[in-house]
Amino acid sequence: MPPNDASTDAGIDPAASGGTDTAPAVCPRGDSEDTLDLRLPDELLALFAATGEEAGGDAVGDRADGPAMLTWSASVVPLGDDLLDRVVDWGPITTTVGVLQLLPVRVEHDLPLISRWMNDPAVAAFWELAGPQSVTEQHLRAQLAGDGRSVPCVGVLDGTPMSYWEIYRADLDPLARHHPARPHDTGIHLLIGDVSDRGRGLGTTLLRAVADRVLDRRPACARVIAEPDIRNIPSVAAFLSAGFRFSAEVELPTKRAALMVRDRALRDLL
Repeated sequence: MPPNDASTDAGIDPAASGGTDTAPAVCPRGDSEDTLDLRLPDELLALFAATGEEAGGDAVGDRADGPAMLTWSASVVPLGDDLLDRVVDWGPITTTVGVLQLLPVRVEHDLPLISRWMNDPAVAAFWELAGPQSVTEQHLRAQLAGDGRSVPCVGVLDGTPMSYWEIYRADLDPLARHHPARPHDTGIHLLIGDVSDRGRGLGTTLLRAVADRVLDRRPACARVIAEPDIRNIPSVAAFLSAGFRFSAEVELPTKRAALMVRDRALRDLL
């Protein structure tokens, strides 16, 4: 499950709103385009068939109070497959605030900085990774030791590390159990590290730039997804300003999230 929030510009006190801890549910806004049926790529169908012959199958079709949704087990995706079209090779991204590079995390080098960011009270309220460095280290190593469905990165702006990112396959994430995912949906989590970089539009600019880079480098991806805590108004506002649209409120096990979507088809309009 992704962290409790993809904080962008600032956090707010989670006690200011009474979140509930109810069973997972989808509360759609009513956008019919978000309830289209899922059609799996031919290569995944072939993989499922082969897996089913060997182990009885691993993909399960779940149905909640809405359209069919897929859940995935780790064995469906072969270990070591490049599921995100080599984030490491995406290259520098020129923006109006400078040149951004997404550098995959090197734990030995980056852990002290990322852990310090996670211990900022405004960040800890949503990411819930405050504490000794071992807490953040466990979170990072779990991704780095996985099958590549989530890539943690440090965002370096004009040579200065200033943000933490997670680029992940939203269709292969537990999030997909709680909303109608589509094949190759790609998710973004963003944390702006220093207080001085928050509240001045950096999050909006960088989110738009990275979402567009995802769409440029992942031709099979039709949507970029994010799910900030619904109570984190600055974060939700940053996604909206970055060309994402609000799609639904989603009840996740640890939070009520705003499902934000940047559509390839609408990228030149929003």
